[in-house]
Amino acid sequence: MKPAYEYGDEVRLIRNVRNDGTYPGKEVGEMLIQRGAIGCVYDVGTYLQDQLIYRVHFLDTGTTVGCREEELIAAAAPWISNRFEFRDAVISTVSMSSQGETIVQPGDLGEVEKVIREEGALFYHARFHSRTFRVPEEALEAPEQERSADTADPQQAGGGA
Repeated sequence: MKPAYEYGDEVRLIRNVRNDGTYPGKEVGEMLIQRGAIGCVYDVGTYLQDQLIYRVHFLDTGTTVGCREEELIAAAAPWISNRFEFRDAVISTVSMSSQGETIVQPGDLGEVEKVIREEGALFYHARFHSRTFRVPEEALEAPEQERSADTADPQQAGGGA
C-alpha cells in the first residue's frame, strides 16, 4: 500500500466526516468536518493492516481527524460541491426508465447510495423502488421538510450570533 498523500500535502475532504465513536468529546454521529474543507496531512497510518488512514489537520476549525483515501482529493484538484450525501433522501424531478419501462416518476422518493465525481461532472447513484440509477444533481431535489429547514430563519432555528 503506497499512500497517495504524504506529510505536508494539502487535501480537500469530499465527504462529510462524522464521529464514528473514536473522536473524544463528541457524540457518535456528530459532524466533525464538512465536505469541501481543506486540511494538511501530518501522519499516515493503517487500520486493520489493510486501510490507509490519513491524519489531517483542518486549520479553519483546529480539528484533526482520520480520513480514508477515498474521502480525500488534492486541494488543488478541481472541486464541485455536492448537495447530497450517502443515505440522503431525495426526490426525483424527472422520469427514469430502464429497458423502455418507466420506473421512476417525478416526485418519487429515493435515497443516495453514492456520490460520483468524473471529469468535472457530478452524479449520484440513487435508489428508487429497489433500482439504482445514475442521476445528475439537477434531476434531484431535497424532500419538502429538508427544503423548509434550509430556508428557515437562522435566528429562529437557534443559529443566531
